[in-house]
Amino acid sequence: MGIPVYILSFNKKHYKYAYKFIRIWCFGMFYGMGFRYDLIKLSEQKKDRNKQYVFISNHTSIMDIMLTCILFPHHPICFVGKKELVQIPIFGTIYKRICVMVDRTSARSRADVYRRCAEKMEEGNSIAIFPEGGVPDDTSILLDEFKDGAFILSSKHHSPIAVYTFVGLKKMFPFDNSKGYPGRVKVYFNGIIDPTDSPKDLKTEAYQEIKKTLQEHSI
Repeated sequence: MGIPVYILSFNKKHYKYAYKFIRIWCFGMFYGMGFRYDLIKLSEQKKDRNKQYVFISNHTSIMDIMLTCILFPHHPICFVGKKELVQIPIFGTIYKRICVMVDRTSARSRADVYRRCAEKMEEGNSIAIFPEGGVPDDTSILLDEFKDGAFILSSKHHSPIAVYTFVGLKKMFPFDNSKGYPGRVKVYFNGIIDPTDSPKDLKTEAYQEIKKTLQEHSI
């Protein structure tokens, strides 16, 4: 699976084809680990196949990445991810080509993310960002504070934000390898937030939507 993704990732125009292989791999990982999902629509809004989005959700498990790709067959996704993952053999090379990497210790790298994300979107890709910035070490935290990146990107480049809430993976596939079990994940589609000139307002609205859903539906 990695070979075709690696070859297709050399040409930016071929990413939509590489993404098909990425989704097959994600299906294999997600279903192979014993997971299934139910999609519950809390909004009747529909995504436009010809429009690029900033996809956001809460982040509780490495499986969030696989699930995100599974959910969006018609919107090739580029993730904003940590630069450290480039060091993983083979995967790191592919990761470098299909993701927008950020060195969180570098202000210059963080600032340049917006330009590189804009380039990805101009190529026809959507961007997926977990605005919590990572999985909190304290598992009692229902939803960590959001970073500004996704909302600055939406505001700056007039990209709508598609908001999702994942419920279940926090317990089913945590980062603690001694725990976890197969099961059905609940995916709530909260709706689409249109871009505005205020990233702060976008962040507040998205945070409140996801937190409300978690409070009402968490296992």
